[in-house]
Amino acid sequence: MNILVSGSSGLIGSALVPFVRSGGHRVVRLVRSRSRRGSDEISWDPDNGRLDRGDLEGFEAVVHLAGVNIAAGRWTVRQKARIRDSRAKGTRLLSEALAGLAHPPQVLVSASAVGYYGDRGQEILKEESAPGTDFLAGVCREWEAATQPAAARGVRVVNTRFGMVLSASGGALPKMLTPFRLGLGGVVGSGRQYMPWIALDDVVGVVNHALKVVKLGGAINTVAPQAITNREFTKTLGRVLSRPTVFPVPAFMARLALGEMADALLLSSQRVEPARLLEAGYGFRYPELEGALRHVLRSE
Repeated sequence: MNILVSGSSGLIGSALVPFVRSGGHRVVRLVRSRSRRGSDEISWDPDNGRLDRGDLEGFEAVVHLAGVNIAAGRWTVRQKARIRDSRAKGTRLLSEALAGLAHPPQVLVSASAVGYYGDRGQEILKEESAPGTDFLAGVCREWEAATQPAAARGVRVVNTRFGMVLSASGGALPKMLTPFRLGLGGVVGSGRQYMPWIALDDVVGVVNHALKVVKLGGAINTVAPQAITNREFTKTLGRVLSRPTVFPVPAFMARLALGEMADALLLSSQRVEPARLLEAGYGFRYPELEGALRHVLRSE
């Protein structure tokens, strides 16, 4: 299978590309820099709407992971625009280009996030649940809507709503480790907020599953089946690291440090279930948090 991957240098893409190649598939990276002659790269400029449609012919599958890191700096008006545009504009540019091909790919797996649901407390959230109303929810709605041109052309579109991806090499987890290892870890806010999570190995597995399983389409909650609260996450991480977790971070301190981002990323609650993945027969390698953390951190 010939597969095009955007965002290939990010946390998920860096793990996905070698995995897919190990299965005998050809992977071409969609990159912002000028592509090297003879390399498996295609260049694009989503900020300026530049993408040569002719470069996209011949791919059977596309995995679209590109987007500005939502945790890279405070959410100023300018940064929020960058976050939104990097997802909605880039996705629409790619989707419209795929829709215009003589032979479009069979499947487009396009990233999204559980931020789609907003802050929902104890409510159990499945793929058909209504979207939220905050900034991230709006971004996710636009992000997913931007894949519609490809879907209208007959491409099977899968919108992977990622939870917090657990990896020692990037994402949220490494930022937590230093205070926890120093014995300074603790719950954030009330600790009752649900934190959807998934091990990086399972993210790769889910994307691979979505590429192959033709009955998968639309939104899929890409989270582990074990729903845990911030308090449960805190206790489990402390147990894995053999450290106490007695230093809470009050909500007001999180907001002072991070502003609006604190509410969206640390204090909001999303009790998300991977209903469609389970129905489609995906078997999680790490369905429980402690096993996932021990694997990621190689802790005994």
